[in-house]
Amino acid sequence: MKFILDNWMLFAVALISGGLLLWPLMKGAASGGLSAAAAVQLINREKAVVIDVCEPEEFARGHLGGAKNVPLNQLEEKLPAAVKNKALPVILVCQSGARSSRAVAIAKKLGYEQAQTLSGGLTSWKAANLPVEKS
Repeated sequence: MKFILDNWMLFAVALISGGLLLWPLMKGAASGGLSAAAAVQLINREKAVVIDVCEPEEFARGHLGGAKNVPLNQLEEKLPAAVKNKALPVILVCQSGARSSRAVAIAKKLGYEQAQTLSGGLTSWKAANLPVEKS
């Protein structure tokens, strides 16, 4: 006990640095989004469908390969036609991840229980040096 009291500052630094190391993991778990690597695995292993909820102009500037463009304001009407099998995983993507987070709620309301967002959106996809298509 004397050791701990004499070295309280070292223990405080150790606790703070440990917390700072765990912060990104806890933040990522709370957002519920997929990392770029996890999205690639889901696409390859489980044939996930990628839906880009950006506007058509943004979609044309760059999107994930094989992504279907369904703008967020048309998602309720057009998602059932774009993804007929509700059992398939659906990855919703936008530029930064903000719109796709709202899109997940809409997709789940429509019955797509495996709908997930790509954390950080297209920006994180590009940061992971993954390919982007332009149309």
